[in-house]
Order: sequence, then C-alpha cells, then structure tokens
Amino acid sequence: MRKLLTGVATALALAAAPAVAQDYPERPLMLMVSYGAGGATDFQARIATMTAGNEDALGQPIAIVNKPGAGGRVGWNWLATQAEADGYTLGAYNVPHFIAQSIEGGVEYSIDSFEPIANWGADPAVFVVGADSEFNSMADVVAYAKENPGKLTFSGAGLFVGHHIAALQLEQAAGVKLAYIPNNQGGAGAMKAVIAGEVLGGVNNLSDAFRAAAAGNVKILGVFDLERSSFLPDVPTMIEQGYDIDNASVNFRGIMVPKGTPQEVIDKLAATVPAMFESKQVQSKMEAGGSPMKIMGRDEVIEMWKARQATLEKLLAGL
Repeated sequence: MRKLLTGVATALALAAAPAVAQDYPERPLMLMVSYGAGGATDFQARIATMTAGNEDALGQPIAIVNKPGAGGRVGWNWLATQAEADGYTLGAYNVPHFIAQSIEGGVEYSIDSFEPIANWGADPAVFVVGADSEFNSMADVVAYAKENPGKLTFSGAGLFVGHHIAALQLEQAAGVKLAYIPNNQGGAGAMKAVIAGEVLGGVNNLSDAFRAAAAGNVKILGVFDLERSSFLPDVPTMIEQGYDIDNASVNFRGIMVPKGTPQEVIDKLAATVPAMFESKQVQSKMEAGGSPMKIMGRDEVIEMWKARQATLEKLLAGL
C-alpha cells in the first residue's frame, strides 16, 4: 500500500510540474529595484518590462517596487533572504555592484544567491561636472586634485558600485587622492548633488548623464570604457586622455530571481524575457533616454557573472 501511495504521489508530482510552467504566470509579477525612483536602473527597468503584459510576452504586467539603500545592499539582502522564490518576485541586478559588494563582505548575498534570467543593458560610468564648472577636461580635474589632495569632492551612487570602482581606478591611474562621497539616494541623488553644486564633480551612469547634459545641467568629461559611446561620440574615454582604466565599472543591468525559484519557472522566464527586451518599442525608448542596451540570455549572463567575479576579486585586491 505504501509503495502504491508513493507511486501515486510521484506520478502526481510529475504531472503537475509541466502545468506550473504552462499556467505561469497567473497574476502580475513584481520587480524589485535596489535603487530609488528616477535613477538609471529604475528608469530602464520600467522601459525593459513595459511589454510584459502583452500576450506574446508573459501575459501579465510587472510592477516596479523600489527598495533603495546602502548602494543596493538593502534590496539585494531582502531578495536573497526574505523574498518568495515563487517566480512572482523578480529582482533587477547591477553588475559589478552586487558582486563587488559580496566580495568586500558585510552582505548576505553572492552570485550563488540568485538565478539570472536575462540582461538588458551595459551602461558605462562617466565623469561629470556642473555646467558652469571651471573643469573642461579630465586633465583639469586631475591637475586640481594634485594641487589639492583629498579636496576634490565628487559623488557616486554608493560604496563598491560601478561608480566607486571607477573612482578607485581613477585615483590609481592618475596618482591622486579624491574625496568620493557616496549618495544615499543612488544615482539620481548623486547627479542632483553635482547639479546643485554640492560637490565639484561626480561619477555617474552614462544614461543619467546623457539626460542631464541634454538639459544643459552638466558637462561630461570622460567615459570609463574601452571605446567611445555612440551616445557621446565627442567625449573621449579615460584611456584616450592618458589614464589606464578598463571597462570593469561598466554597469550591466538585467533581471534575476532568488535561488530556489522552480526551474520550470526560470526556464519560462529565460525563454520569454529576452524577446521583451528586443521589442522595437522598448529599444526606441531606451535609445531616446540615452540608455545603451546589451541583450544577453541566461547562459550568457551566467558566464558574465563568473567572469566579473574573477575580474573583481583581482581588481579589488589591487585597489
């Protein structure tokens, strides 16, 4: 009898498994963003998920929920330790941010805490100053920093996020000491600090800076990437300006779920989400907002996470 019951239970479980993927999702989903409303991650996440409710996508909308704080740590700690792993709770990831933070310690997550779904963007860091700043090039910035050690104040979205990594690389490459000030309101707050003149400059996302420059609020002096951006063809890279800085701070953004999410749900999302990013409607809005896209599927993101983990372990040890 026990064997019969066991066999029936197994059969029922096997029969139910495909139904989960077939019926999923049956209600709206939530995407947790670890940064505040108005910043680049929030702005892009709302565009990236705008077609989720279409019948040829998930057939259910995705609501954005912001859980900002401590450079992303608050939201990612919540996603790793408290969120339901049921497929209805998604998270926006930022790399190198959450990987660098896990390497430095003091958080409850690592790349093993999450399952990647797909990547929508790759947003390089840029150095910005106020529109009326006396600085017109990175040479001006570095010259001031050398004459005034530790007094060149500039903002960024937090500690051991892409902005901070770019700042550390700049200090090392230029041989200067800067005063990096992490903003507790993320990239949006960091940009406001530059515009308001609360700091002499800032490291921010290209997408945030692109919109601020278009509005006449800031000047963009350099790009922390290997090549110039098509959004900023007249702005030289740090390498072009004589500073040996690679693309380690480029901000990859995408969607992940907590570890423990059913595999059939992960597979359904992985098969559907990249096509959402490829929507012409999504891509045109990203283009208009100065948001560089780089679409990668689940397998590519897994490899990217592993590669960035190795790169950041070496980089942070050296810095």
